[in-house]
Amino acid sequence: MSITRREALKIGAFAGGALLLPIALQRRGYSLNAGSPQPTPFQVNLPIPPILKPVRSDANTDYYEIKMQKSRVNILPGLTTEVWAYQGMVPGPTIVQTLGRKSVVRFINHIDVSTSIHLHGMASQPQYDGYPEDLILPGYYKDYHYPNNRAAMLWYHDHAVHTTARNVYMGLAGMYVVQDPAEAALKLPQGKYDVPLIIQDKLFASNGSLVFNDDNHHGLMGDVILVNGAPFPRMAVSARKYRFRVVNGSNSRAYKLALSNKADLIAIASDGGLLAKPEPTKELIIGMAERYEFVIDFSAYPIGTQIVLQNLGLPNNTDYDLTGQIMRFDVVSREADDSTVPTTLRDLKLNKQPSRVIERRWTFDHRSEMWVINGNTWDKNRIDADPGAGGTEIWNFQNNSREWFHPVHVHLVDFQILSRDGKPPFPYERGWKDTVYLGENNNIRVLAKFDEERQGKYIIHCHNLVHEDHDMMTQYQIGTTGIDPMSAPAKPLPAPPL
Repeated sequence: MSITRREALKIGAFAGGALLLPIALQRRGYSLNAGSPQPTPFQVNLPIPPILKPVRSDANTDYYEIKMQKSRVNILPGLTTEVWAYQGMVPGPTIVQTLGRKSVVRFINHIDVSTSIHLHGMASQPQYDGYPEDLILPGYYKDYHYPNNRAAMLWYHDHAVHTTARNVYMGLAGMYVVQDPAEAALKLPQGKYDVPLIIQDKLFASNGSLVFNDDNHHGLMGDVILVNGAPFPRMAVSARKYRFRVVNGSNSRAYKLALSNKADLIAIASDGGLLAKPEPTKELIIGMAERYEFVIDFSAYPIGTQIVLQNLGLPNNTDYDLTGQIMRFDVVSREADDSTVPTTLRDLKLNKQPSRVIERRWTFDHRSEMWVINGNTWDKNRIDADPGAGGTEIWNFQNNSREWFHPVHVHLVDFQILSRDGKPPFPYERGWKDTVYLGENNNIRVLAKFDEERQGKYIIHCHNLVHEDHDMMTQYQIGTTGIDPMSAPAKPLPAPPL
């Protein structure tokens, strides 16, 4: 049996500098003597990350502390895995905030690599946005200030220059939710029926260690899918409606989500919060770093029903025997349900396109073994766009790298998708977005309005984190006298009280 060069690269993997050959790679179509120890799907209950409590609060602000530390956790049966984790857990604890109430989050680095924290989806000032060169060295800490001015599901993750992929892969990711009291009045499923799902794929060695193999800087495709840190979990549900908040936290894998019984996923929110109205869909594509929320109504199913959340696969994703499934819902009881999915969710107040508007083109390509935007690699001294404060522009994202896709993330702004290859965006993409799935040879046009209050340098990059590190990232600047993103550097420990 012959295999391609890329397949051979996927088999030879390293972790911690030592060659580790896992025991049983199971790739669709063939088996080889390498790959992760394969857990039996649907044996582990879905864990829910705990909500982090503030260390103190005042009239306007809640203050939090998160330690970045190494720990050993149980992921695969009978094995332990070293992770680099927020508060020692993977994923990190969830922060839940209220719209308009401020946060100060102190991140303390107790691991032996430099880090930077990006609260993905937050309209942060430049010095608190996780600029990739603004590093927290080992033994240092930094206080990040967040305005919580968008009601949406966000996530926080590492953003250190050229090491983001490894740091996130090792565990540095967590969810952050900003709630709007007005949204609660809609009576969508709440409390224990409002469920976070952070989906990631991993490769493991035979001893349980994480294997970081980026396929010569092309991408990292794992053969075990974790949800909230558990492999292929099961979730016991009642025969009623549930709201699921989904983050694709994978390094390089996109997912096409679908239910095994062909029922609808009722999409209600995207990156920037609620959609205008519910959008039922049989399939939902979620690229890396995208967030979608959907409702599943289990009320029609008898007790004992089992429904699998599937991954139908996408072009140029490496699929293995088990990666066509993500988790399973088991209907185990019946109970009253007073939640609803209203026909109108909110008035999006999308930006209006001016009669005269600047259009910019951003091409995403692979040249000379590097990933480039408009032919350039990352340079902290180069500015590639300068939209005026409060200005509105159309940006064209063009994928010229043929067999690769690029989830494009623009820091600071929420944008709206105007078209996908000249056609309307998917219905569930018609809300506010900060990341967009740019498929093979796609051209996507988006409309963005740039903040008047937050002037300075912000990042644009591919959220295939391997591509970002090598070197598909650039920056734009709002205003000529904006805040320097390096103006609030991390400080050495010990830290004073918050």
